[in-house]
Amino acid sequence: MQKSNGVLAVAIVEDDPRIQQLLLAEIQDEGHNGVIFNSAEEFLENSSAQSFDLVLLDLMLPGIDGLACLTRIQDKAVHASPPRVVIMTALNDATKKQEALTNGAEDYVLKPDLFERLPELLHPAQRG
Repeated sequence: MQKSNGVLAVAIVEDDPRIQQLLLAEIQDEGHNGVIFNSAEEFLENSSAQSFDLVLLDLMLPGIDGLACLTRIQDKAVHASPPRVVIMTALNDATKKQEALTNGAEDYVLKPDLFERLPELLHPAQRG
């Protein structure tokens, strides 16, 4: 779904304002467009108005958590291909990681590694 000019539309679903702003700045520095959502509910309510190429989805959110949101993203995309979803979390939990990957997440990234991995996540074809 990546645009022909290579610019991605990235949804940032994160409840921490500091992390939101850092991610948005990094995404924009990489030449892409980011949209911040404070909760899974906010993202799900507004995601039909704009299509996203990549969703950076926090695992531990108030209300609907990241895994439940991931399932809803996959369910909504029955007739279209779902966006790439990367779970970002501070929780190093093998069971949660396996659950996320089984339910359609492309990756499960620990927040301490997120900014180092962000260029690779934004440009998966450049992975080496």
